[in-house]
Amino acid sequence: MKYSIIVPVFNRPDEVDELLSSLLNQTFTDFEVLIVEDGSQKPCDKICSKYADRLDLHYFMKPNSGPGQSRNYGAERAKGEYLLILDSDVVLPKGYLNAIEEELNREPADAFGGPDAAHESFTDTQKAISYSMTSFFTTGGIRGGKKKLDKFYPRSFNMAYAAMFIWNSKDFPRCVSAKI
Repeated sequence: MKYSIIVPVFNRPDEVDELLSSLLNQTFTDFEVLIVEDGSQKPCDKICSKYADRLDLHYFMKPNSGPGQSRNYGAERAKGEYLLILDSDVVLPKGYLNAIEEELNREPADAFGGPDAAHESFTDTQKAISYSMTSFFTTGGIRGGKKKLDKFYPRSFNMAYAAMFIWNSKDFPRCVSAKI
């Protein structure tokens, strides 16, 4: 298995439906999808069952513990060489995984990610909202934060990591940032 797509979700069945639909359009198909339901009152199990015969899809329901713990829960059960962590509201463009595969073949990396991009159909207002929700200046708890923030905390979603790599002081992982 090349890629494990881990999606923590909380009360977002419609978003999961759109994400899974976009995964059906991928030309590169060596991937599994792990949906980790984080104690939702509006579960997406029925949505997942709709795609179970067309995707290598694994659905897990667990008590609410937050997105970080849910990502870890998915990672512990993943089989892929790379863990792709996506939010439930992501809609992947056709050929997304193929583009990642080609880039990793060209330049191997242990971690990768890139900027979020507003969909071309977005209005100027939607683009402004997207920027305010995803920009470097508004991530890491600044939105609605009540504590004084004195350092940037990078987001840990819509990124990917090699499932097995060794960190030591002499050999840090190769990381790239690319718009895919």
